[in-house]
Amino acid sequence: MSGREEVTALLQEINDGAVSAPEKLLPLVYDELRKLAQSYMQNERPDHTLQATALVHDAYIRLVDWENVSWQNRAHFFSVAAQVMRNILVNHAVAKRSKKRDFGQRIELTENLSFDGKREVDIIELNEALEFLEQFEVTQAKIVELRFFGGLTIEETANTLHISPATVKREWTIAKTWLYRRLKSE
Repeated sequence: MSGREEVTALLQEINDGAVSAPEKLLPLVYDELRKLAQSYMQNERPDHTLQATALVHDAYIRLVDWENVSWQNRAHFFSVAAQVMRNILVNHAVAKRSKKRDFGQRIELTENLSFDGKREVDIIELNEALEFLEQFEVTQAKIVELRFFGGLTIEETANTLHISPATVKREWTIAKTWLYRRLKSE
């Protein structure tokens, strides 16, 4: 059984209520969650108070403690992990902003979501833009979340959303253009 199949099988065991499944799942997904968290954290300011390890642990605890979640497969798990990590980072930035009354947490955009001349953006502004985008283009917002926050490939995103890779590429390009304009105007 491949690693991907094993993760999917353990997620099914979690769905079925197996108490030991989360403990078995962690070693299989930890490295990937850690890479995802490190990619987020490397985009944060050097003085960021949240560490990648804490982000992984917080996200994992929230993921395996969810009730009434029916895990479909590995891609679904990492899709939800992306949402959870995004929420943790945004909540952390909001709390920090309210304490400091500064400009908030800034993240450096990756090549997946970089804009000409603008490689850094406020994570709260990005989150607000995504929430606005989601009001009229749910698929585009989900693609950005999966690609940027989840680190999923075009193919994994297509699989998770049950759409073609060509559609993901097209909607990804449109969403990046829209976000660029939206964030540029703020």
